[in-house]
Amino acid sequence: MSSAAEFSWDEMVPLDDLVVSGEVLLGRGNVISKIDIRNNPGPYPIYSSSSKNGGKMGEYGSFMFDEELISWSVDGGGYFFHRPKHKFSVTNVSGYMRLGPEWDYRFTAYSLQFQHEYFSFDYQTKAHPSVIREFYLFPKVPLPEQQKIAAILSSVDDVIEKTRAQIDKLKDLKTGMMQELLTKGIGHTEFKDSPVGRIPAAWSTVNLESLLAEVKYPMRSGPFGSSLLKHELVETGVPYLGIDNVHVEHFERKYKRFVSDQKFKELSRYAVRERDVMVTIMGTVGRCCVVPTGVGKALSSKHVWTMTFDQEKYIPELICWQINYATWVADQFKNESQGGVMESISSKTLKSLLVPLPPLPEQRKIAEAHRKTSKVISEKSEQLANLINLKKALMQDLLTGKVRVKVDQKESAVA
Repeated sequence: MSSAAEFSWDEMVPLDDLVVSGEVLLGRGNVISKIDIRNNPGPYPIYSSSSKNGGKMGEYGSFMFDEELISWSVDGGGYFFHRPKHKFSVTNVSGYMRLGPEWDYRFTAYSLQFQHEYFSFDYQTKAHPSVIREFYLFPKVPLPEQQKIAAILSSVDDVIEKTRAQIDKLKDLKTGMMQELLTKGIGHTEFKDSPVGRIPAAWSTVNLESLLAEVKYPMRSGPFGSSLLKHELVETGVPYLGIDNVHVEHFERKYKRFVSDQKFKELSRYAVRERDVMVTIMGTVGRCCVVPTGVGKALSSKHVWTMTFDQEKYIPELICWQINYATWVADQFKNESQGGVMESISSKTLKSLLVPLPPLPEQRKIAEAHRKTSKVISEKSEQLANLINLKKALMQDLLTGKVRVKVDQKESAVA
């Protein structure tokens, strides 16, 4: 089997041929258990099958390698990683690849990652060394050109990682800022104890039900899920919202399910309004967002609680932030689930949720600080998305040979 990617290189060498000739060595890692790690603590990273955090699963007192290699996930999807020279180990659910002198490690890792997008490995179809050697191809490219392509892609990766780090830092700053503003407020000097912790003396603590708008059905979820409504769904029409539309402080406008106008009229009590707060009560429980303006008509499923708040009492974004992040809300949810993981959120649990209540003018100032910080994070996130798209385009051009890079004599001599 060969890669489905289309290449313009003059020559592509099957990985199997390189293994047979000895130019590439494939191997598996060692069994390293949690007990082993506990009994032999140390500073050396262990890489396993996860694609998260670079595949790192922990640290160990011993190491298998002190060299540049490529590793990949055998059990977790077959993703490839470039491992620069350092002391590390890989577990038995990972493989490692040692290259001959004609191949640049970074370039090869990028090429394998690019080809990986055309294959599907999972926990049933595992990427064993004996399997991947039949799948992948190596472009026969002069080493200086490999190195230059790797340098170009690495420079984009560096910017991507710096941008991710900036976003993570901004999110941490936002969390700290909101925790501070919603417990200490702005300019207060006197504080008191409350069920949600220390708050300004001028504030009160109220349950969420008291903040709901005086409308018919201020808290609602649909009477059934999409599986029970399946025969009522249509190709286009009024969006039928579910947990896939509700993310942490983000409403996803990509709609997958629709009902007719007639069905919407029949179920209008479950309609979603602009500036409503939506909370997931199935799947990943407790994700919360505010319905943005311009959504228009939409219907809520049974997997989401939709709440309409009296905005002269509490600003929806602040309620939403607390449900997503606030320690006092997490503590109440934990108590409700007897210390375990919340499997669902009842209307009773939400209605009885206690929150601090600043005066509305102070809420507006807190909400403005939240808006400004969220805007910066959103702008940075857009930059990150553009960088990721740029990298994909560069990989498509540079790793297929569609666009060749020029290597001058000085670069070739250094290589």
